[in-house]
Amino acid sequence: MTAALLQSDLALTGLRRGKVRDVYDLPAAEGEGPRLLIVATDRISAFDVVMPTPIVGKGGLLTELSVFWLRFIEARGLCATHLVSDDAADVPGSAFAPGGTTRGQLAGRIMIARKARVVPIECVVRGYLEGSGWKEYLASGSVCGVRLPAGLTQCARLPEPIFTPATKEEQGRHDENIPFERACELVGRPLMERLRRVSLAIYREAAEHALTRGIIIADTKFEFGIPEGGDGEERDAILIDEALTPDSSRFWPAATYAPGRAQASFDKQFLREWLEALVAKGGWDKAAPGPELPPEVVAATAEKYREAKERLMSDA
Repeated sequence: MTAALLQSDLALTGLRRGKVRDVYDLPAAEGEGPRLLIVATDRISAFDVVMPTPIVGKGGLLTELSVFWLRFIEARGLCATHLVSDDAADVPGSAFAPGGTTRGQLAGRIMIARKARVVPIECVVRGYLEGSGWKEYLASGSVCGVRLPAGLTQCARLPEPIFTPATKEEQGRHDENIPFERACELVGRPLMERLRRVSLAIYREAAEHALTRGIIIADTKFEFGIPEGGDGEERDAILIDEALTPDSSRFWPAATYAPGRAQASFDKQFLREWLEALVAKGGWDKAAPGPELPPEVVAATAEKYREAKERLMSDA
């Protein structure tokens, strides 16, 4: 079995460690703008806390699925993306130092990407009513200012997918759902109108593809950025980070879907439920550090990610 990669160690500048990904600056290539190296580790987070136990192979699964979707999105002309390459052979030799992460350890888990100024809004699209959207609907009958029909049940399919932006907070803080008008105030109406249009278009095509493979994409979130090294026009915003993975989306098996209750899932729900049970017993308080995960939770979580990837990328 391939060893887990909990964090990378490369001789590159600008290291930023997120919950799952390590991001470095790459030396500029001739004729290209600034670039990044994004390394998907085997870290996993829940309730905004990174767990100390890795999910072996998770970074590779996330990268393979993200690359699939980014190419899917570009091939359909929905939006340009940050993806330049996913080949570890394209990482410059100067990135590797004795005792650090090797090229072999990066294979299958990296993206070389165009560097971009991040738009500080999470672009969330919901096709079904669950999570924070369900809680907000129960309290107000709406989600992020979008009024919904009365009488909807948990996990109900919405009449049409809705765009529900959120603030993009620093690690350790929860993103906050906000109305579309507030997002416009934060980053500008022309940009937000374009991102809403693009996000909904991507979701619709991706959800249609997934459904033919037995998976419901209940909701997902996208991030966008303005590429550096060009004229920086807002109309040039590109899709960045990951796309349509179990870390950024709710995936449900279509065969067992039934509104009015929580659904089985292909994402981190198995881990979340185990953690909630631990919290109920007084074994954890949802604060860092997270608890060590037992082997059965690690194995079941990895299998959920693997099945989602294989289904979505199948030729069905």
